[in-house]
Amino acid sequence: MIYDIVGWLGAVLILIAYYLVSVKKLLPASKEFQLLNLFGAIGIVVNSMVYRALPSAVLNTIWALIAFYGLFKAIKK
Repeated sequence: MIYDIVGWLGAVLILIAYYLVSVKKLLPASKEFQLLNLFGAIGIVVNSMVYRALPSAVLNTIWALIAFYGLFKAIKK
């Protein structure tokens, strides 16, 4: 049950990030956007690994790495 909650929370965070960029409330290069994507992807990776959904786990691991890189660049800036 906890892994389902973590997975759904991850999906919601990614959707919130996408929505906020789409309505121009956040910039794609902002720390907030990258953090939402990072934690969202981590939540989905945890869920995907538990349920052995490897394609989703790999996709979201890459998503998290991209978000981490974006966050690093945003902090550096």
